[in-house]
Amino acid sequence: MKKKFLIVVADYYKDITDGLIKSSLKIIPKKNIIKIIKVPGAFEIPVTISKNIKKYDGFLALGCVIKGQTPHFDFISHAVTDAIMKLSIDSKKPIGNGVITCLNKAQAIARKKKGAEAAEAVISVLSQK
Repeated sequence: MKKKFLIVVADYYKDITDGLIKSSLKIIPKKNIIKIIKVPGAFEIPVTISKNIKKYDGFLALGCVIKGQTPHFDFISHAVTDAIMKLSIDSKKPIGNGVITCLNKAQAIARKKKGAEAAEAVISVLSQK
């Protein structure tokens, strides 16, 4: 059965998120409806999904947060992860968390295929009976 997917991408690190998008699109069967919305940063992902929660069957949250010199990394990482989980539970809809959190850009580059894992998780939940 055809499903509707929304991919919300924080494209602050465009070179990283392009890889996340590409890997996720390899997993979602082409027969489905897929929309991509880009937002400035990871913090904007949950509200964008929330605004669209009734319009789609499954969601992918894609982005990258790289640790800097301040605690900002910890606050953003926790807030985004918690908000995505809460949205998924409250709406009873799968949201694949492909927001990678890394200590440096090299780690982020090595994890660009995590979008595929997020897509696989959503598809798995959608196929449950």
